[in-house]
Amino acid sequence: MSAATFRTAVVRIPNGPDSIEIIDVPVAEPGPDQIRVAIAAATVNPTDLGVAAGFFHTIGLVQQPEQTGLGWEFTGIVDAAGPGVDLALGTRVAGLVVGFDRDYGTYAEQIVVAAADVAPVPDGLDLLAAATVPLNGLAAAQVVDLLGDAPAAGAARLLVTGAAGAVGANVAVLARERGWRVTGLARADDEEFVRGLGADFTTHAEPAWDAVVDPAQLNDRAITLVRDGGAYVGLRPGLEPPAERGISVSSVVTAFDRIRLAGLLARAAAGELPVRVHAAVSLDRAPEAHRATAKGGLRGRYVICP
Repeated sequence: MSAATFRTAVVRIPNGPDSIEIIDVPVAEPGPDQIRVAIAAATVNPTDLGVAAGFFHTIGLVQQPEQTGLGWEFTGIVDAAGPGVDLALGTRVAGLVVGFDRDYGTYAEQIVVAAADVAPVPDGLDLLAAATVPLNGLAAAQVVDLLGDAPAAGAARLLVTGAAGAVGANVAVLARERGWRVTGLARADDEEFVRGLGADFTTHAEPAWDAVVDPAQLNDRAITLVRDGGAYVGLRPGLEPPAERGISVSSVVTAFDRIRLAGLLARAAAGELPVRVHAAVSLDRAPEAHRATAKGGLRGRYVICP
């Protein structure tokens, strides 16, 4: 009798979307304090494109000898639990697999993770929409942590590039709650959405902002918009622009935080944080989802439903 297997997406020799392979791997049973999740949805993020393209291999963050798993965030149903786990089978959960150097990911039919690495999904939140929260929501929350409270509540001006995107939209909401006067930089077609977040809106930014958060990764262009002594926060560690004119420069390294994720999911369920799915596709269509994401301009994420 052959061992049970499940399907997962990996890259052996990274070369963009065409290098994505769907392979069969053995089903694993959860160990102590672990759960196995039948994955309902896994979000396609720009980070995944970088893995498939080999970017993170070239800078030394991926050193897998055979294959690298794709996908960071996921939602699904707990279908097995190891000793010491108090999550009931059938619980709807969302989670995040952090780090680059791994041979498994969330573009898969199932995944075994520590029970501490998931948070329950509220009943009022669809699993597809919830899949966009762990990486994007935690990244935004931790970006705002780096930014800190506004030095002068309501008067300190923050520009968020890519404000209509998944991270930028969350930053716009969360930074306002820390006292910042937020303006979103986005395309003209996005004005209604950005203003709906409670932010001001612009399609063209002039310099002298107190701070710039840069989900759009404008980098050198973005730092020219910061006033002397202001702050720049980016999303790609090691690729942020060099500090100049007394500007503080930092980048977020998204870390898992179960309590915070639970709060973000609750707020998404209540409609307080934006969750947008562009399209749901099968595992076999992962390369197509990567190509479409790479073109940019999406308002919502591709979600893979294995």
